[in-house]
Amino acid sequence: MLFWVLALLILCALLWNYKGQLKIADITDKYIFITGCDTGFGNLAARTFDKKGFRVIAACLTESGSTTLKAETSERLHTVLLDVTDPENVKRTTQWVKNQVGEKGLWGLINNAGVPGVLAPTDWLTVEDYREPIEVNLFGLINVTLNMLPLVKKAQGRVINVSSIGGRLAFSGGGYAPSKYAVEGFNDSLRRDMKAFGVHVACIEPGLFKTDLSDPVKMTEKKLTIWKHLSSDVKQQYGEGYIEKSLDKLKGTTSFVNMDLSLVVECMDHALTSLFPKTHYTVGKDAKTFWIPLSHMPAVLQDFLLLKQKAELANPKAV
Repeated sequence: MLFWVLALLILCALLWNYKGQLKIADITDKYIFITGCDTGFGNLAARTFDKKGFRVIAACLTESGSTTLKAETSERLHTVLLDVTDPENVKRTTQWVKNQVGEKGLWGLINNAGVPGVLAPTDWLTVEDYREPIEVNLFGLINVTLNMLPLVKKAQGRVINVSSIGGRLAFSGGGYAPSKYAVEGFNDSLRRDMKAFGVHVACIEPGLFKTDLSDPVKMTEKKLTIWKHLSSDVKQQYGEGYIEKSLDKLKGTTSFVNMDLSLVVECMDHALTSLFPKTHYTVGKDAKTFWIPLSHMPAVLQDFLLLKQKAELANPKAV
C-alpha cells in the first residue's frame, strides 16, 4: 500500500513539473509593460524580455534611466517616463500604450516600481514617513493596474505584482511592510476578479536582493538622520549605544543578501510565458528558508525570533 502511495505522489510531482514547463506558442507579437525600469529587477527584466523577443514598453522614472536602457536594448523596446504616483502621468501613459498595442492589447503588466521608505522603530516615525512607500508601492501599483487593465483583458494576458517577503512578515517599522501587505490583498482580490476574463494574476515575493532598495549605505543614512532629530527622551528610552549597534547590524545584513537578480526575472518569465503560471512565487534563499516559513508559524514564535535580534542592540528602558 505504501509503495502505491509513494508511486502516486511521485507521478503527481512529475506531472506538476511537466505542466509548469508548458509554454505559450509565440511571444514576438506580445506587448509587455514594466514599471520601475531605471535599475534593479525592472531594468534587468526589460533587457531580458527584449532579448527574448517580447515587445517591451519600459517605464522609467528618470531621463537618464531611459537613455541608458535604450542604449542597451533593441529597437523593439520603447521607454516612457512615468511617475506612478502622478494620476495624470499614468493616464497619459496608458493612452500612449493603448495607441502602441492596438487591437492586440497588452499581454503582460509587470508592476515592479517600489521604494523602501524609512525602516526604523515605529515610535521614531511620523505619518509622513509612512506616506511615500504607500503612495508608490500601493496606490501607484493600483492606479497603473486599473488604467492598464482594459488592455490586459483585451489580450487575456497576465498581471504580475512584485510584492516582498515584507508583505508576509513585518520585521521593521515604517511604510514598507504595510504597503506590501496591502499589495498582497489587492493581488488576491484582483486574481479572483479576473479569472472570468481569462486574465491570470501572479504575485512575486522576493527576499533581500542587492538592489538600490536594499543599499545599506542609504538605509543607514536615513535611519541616522531620523535618530538625530529624535527627542532626548526617546533616545534615552532606547539606551546609550543603541544607534551605533543598530547601524552596525544593518551593515551586517549584506551577508544575507541574494546577489542574482535573474532569479526574480525568471519568476516573471514563468508568470508571463507558462501555460499554467503559479499564483505566488517566492524568490531568494532567505525567503524560502526563513521568512516565508516563519510567516506561517505562530505569532509567539515569530516574535521570539525577531525580538531576539533586536534585544541584542539594547534593552529599552520603561517609559
